Amino acid sequence: MELGEYLAMFQYNDRARGILYGGALLLLTLVAGEPIAWADYPSFAEEPVVVEYDVDPAWPQYPDAASRKGWVSGMAVDAQDQVWFFKKGPHPVQVYTAEGKFVRTWGAGNFVNPHFLRIDPEGHVWLADFGLHIVQKYTPEGKLLMTLGTRGEKGEDQSHFNMPTDMAVTPAGDIFVTDGYGNRRIVHFDKEGKFVKAWGEYGSGPGQFVLPHAIVVDSKGLLYVADRNSGRIQVFNQDGKFLDQWSDLIMPWGLSITPDDQLWVCGSSPHWWVRNGKAPEYKDQLLMRFSTSGRLRQLWSIPLGDIGPDKNKPDVSRLQPGETVGVHCIAQDSQGNLYIGDIYGERAQKLVPVTKRPKKDK
Repeated sequence: MELGEYLAMFQYNDRARGILYGGALLLLTLVAGEPIAWADYPSFAEEPVVVEYDVDPAWPQYPDAASRKGWVSGMAVDAQDQVWFFKKGPHPVQVYTAEGKFVRTWGAGNFVNPHFLRIDPEGHVWLADFGLHIVQKYTPEGKLLMTLGTRGEKGEDQSHFNMPTDMAVTPAGDIFVTDGYGNRRIVHFDKEGKFVKAWGEYGSGPGQFVLPHAIVVDSKGLLYVADRNSGRIQVFNQDGKFLDQWSDLIMPWGLSITPDDQLWVCGSSPHWWVRNGKAPEYKDQLLMRFSTSGRLRQLWSIPLGDIGPDKNKPDVSRLQPGETVGVHCIAQDSQGNLYIGDIYGERAQKLVPVTKRPKKDK
């Protein structure tokens, strides 16, 4: 029988259609042996391959001595798995254990516009204040050891910043500062705070910046810079040579890198920073983990919260645990917990990895 004749028979012959349909049912029965019990056929992995995160709503346990008010712009975890964050308000530097117990606070009255916080390989605490145009080094107890830039004065030379955003410190003690909100450059100092060099200018090309917002250094000494407003991460060596860039993946607000060189990025979906004369609001809130080659290894989204119509006067009472509005910084402890801080939600939160399926879900 020719193909056309067969198709014609199938189209016009009810008996032929019935035979075909019955044969299909018989074949299914022979293969399966018995009717399929769909309820017993699992649609999920018994051993999950996806890592999920649950928020710990009881973290941190704020004491009366530490204010909750104000944005949380910087976070870091020290060698004891204590979590540090830097925030706007009367108690800018706050420290908690991984379990959420209060450790200490300091810095009252010393800062205007807190931004990122880093802990160097020797355990010193570094803070960037873009309102005062300075980057400072402290002991964990809050004793000032070094100031880079000139307090209260902006500029673009060896001794002045214009609203610096972040800093990375190498094991050798070299300091790299993203001089980002006013200037568009990376500034290199030696371990004594002596100026070495600076590079960068405004632009969208390799080695240029729109807003260098955050910076980290990996175990090989390579520098990763979140050029936030252009939606890319740029990679440099310590001489300022451009090596690579990762674009169209995320608007990178905060960076953090683990001892085994896993680069975590927090931010939102890519977009033009200004379009039709307006700066678009966040569509979402994202966390991404990259290898140092730029390969995306993990993605986790966070619910975008509701703070009311005026983000400069946020109604944080609307927020549920786990929601953020303007996720700005990210850090990890040795157990794989993630810590995030956001601007308009004015809080720090702990995200606990979930890698095993509870028995009740099986």
